[in-house]
Amino acid sequence: MKKTKISTDLAPSAIGIYSQAVRAGDFVFISGQIPLDPKSMKVVDGDINDHIKQVLSNIKSIVKESGGTMNNIVKISVYLKDLEHFQNVNSVMESFFDEPYPSRAAVEVSRLPKDVSIEMDAILYVEK
Repeated sequence: MKKTKISTDLAPSAIGIYSQAVRAGDFVFISGQIPLDPKSMKVVDGDINDHIKQVLSNIKSIVKESGGTMNNIVKISVYLKDLEHFQNVNSVMESFFDEPYPSRAAVEVSRLPKDVSIEMDAILYVEK
């Protein structure tokens, strides 16, 4: 199967040896996104809601570059430093998705890149 790299300047560039996203057939696999401003490559200011919005905005930019919309996401994973913010994730996600919502996993982790509070990755289905 052929893999195709997907990237956009509207989302943070990779800070390691990985692609922002990879297309394999009709599926696009988006790497973990943290609350980085794509222009400055710095963690955005604000509270957990601001961080969640930035992460989802970064994902949305990659989704758009992939030729889809947020409603093409079939699976999203959420990694939180504090699972107490789970309801914040639900509230912010409502403004980015329509039903049926993507399937999801949410886990609490001890540490994330750049010591941020949240990271998300996603899988979307976009027919060629």
